[in-house]
Amino acid sequence: MKRFLPLLFGCLVGFGAHAQKLKMPPKPSATTVYDSVAQPAVPLGGTEKYAQFLAAHQKYPASAMQKGIQGTVKVSFIVEKTGTVNEVKVENPLSPELDAEAIRLIKSGPKWTPARHHRNEVVRQRVVVPVSFVMSPGSTTTITTAGKTTPIAAPAADIAASANPNVRAVVAPDRPTQPVGGTQAFFDWIEKNQKYPLLAKQRKIQGKVMVEFMVQPDGSLTDMRVVKKMGSGLDEEALRLIKAAPKWEPAMFQGKPIKQKMLLPVLFQL
Repeated sequence: MKRFLPLLFGCLVGFGAHAQKLKMPPKPSATTVYDSVAQPAVPLGGTEKYAQFLAAHQKYPASAMQKGIQGTVKVSFIVEKTGTVNEVKVENPLSPELDAEAIRLIKSGPKWTPARHHRNEVVRQRVVVPVSFVMSPGSTTTITTAGKTTPIAAPAADIAASANPNVRAVVAPDRPTQPVGGTQAFFDWIEKNQKYPLLAKQRKIQGKVMVEFMVQPDGSLTDMRVVKKMGSGLDEEALRLIKAAPKWEPAMFQGKPIKQKMLLPVLFQL
């Protein structure tokens, strides 16, 4: 009986070691990309703050807005072990200009806290973020100036990170911003104070310059930039007009004034 005890003990030890070895998952490869992990990657500061960052930096392409193109662009990318974003691509193309803007937004975003998986090790994870381009209801108004009908619009963003699909940040005001006294009064002011550039007159150039700007919570207009240029001094005059324009009524969200981005056509007609 004694001679079998060492053999039996050895068998038990061997079996235990074998069983323990089977339970241990293989160490992930340094290049493995996971779609599902134990601890998903999250943006630094949280999903809601990330969505607000993307919404604040979204530049609705003027060409897409003029065509009335809206929708959601699903963007996939890999969150590396360092928290950087890599291999950004569009999963469901919507339009060239909106696809390009969605990619730019994701690439310009902050770093992420990387994902963790087996043995709590940091791993690479593929993340999908839907970036929505929506023109806020009520923020698109038809304006008639000098016999021409032109839309004025303000973009809103609805962006959520798939790493936490239960958290969604919607940046759309309860009441959109508008000029004090109404939109027509604002365009009347533009027409009254407009100084048609001499060079544009000589070249008989007319049309509209698309100007993007931010209406701050106090109603002031800031961050002006031309998104559709005409040249011959028209762009500079459009910017001068917006900078000198009266204050607007700020957008309201949950009873508080907030800033809102606007896209405005400044018309030049001979």
